[in-house]
Amino acid sequence: MNRPILQRLVLDFRTGELVVRCLHRSQDGVGPSTKTRTREVTALVGTGLQDALEAFDSEAGAECVGTSGFTTREDVLLATTSPSEAKLVKKGAQ
Repeated sequence: MNRPILQRLVLDFRTGELVVRCLHRSQDGVGPSTKTRTREVTALVGTGLQDALEAFDSEAGAECVGTSGFTTREDVLLATTSPSEAKLVKKGAQ
C-alpha cells in the first residue's frame, strides 16, 4: 500500500467547530466511507499539522506573504516544512 501524499490542508474555524479540508494523493483505491480511509486521512492531517507547527517554531519561522482588510484583517503566513522548499519560496518572493 502506498502512503498518501499531503498536498494541502485548509483550516476553517467556525463557532464551536474546526473544519479541516485535506487534499492528498494516493495510489490505492481505498473507498471514501471506510474506516481505513478515515484512519489514513486522520493520520495524514495530524502529521501535516505537526510539520506546520515545527515550521512555525523553527529559526526560519513564518513569513507574512499577504495582508488585506482594515477592521477585519486577513494575513497569509507561509511556513515551509523543508529547507529546500524555503529557499525556493524566498527566491520567488523577491
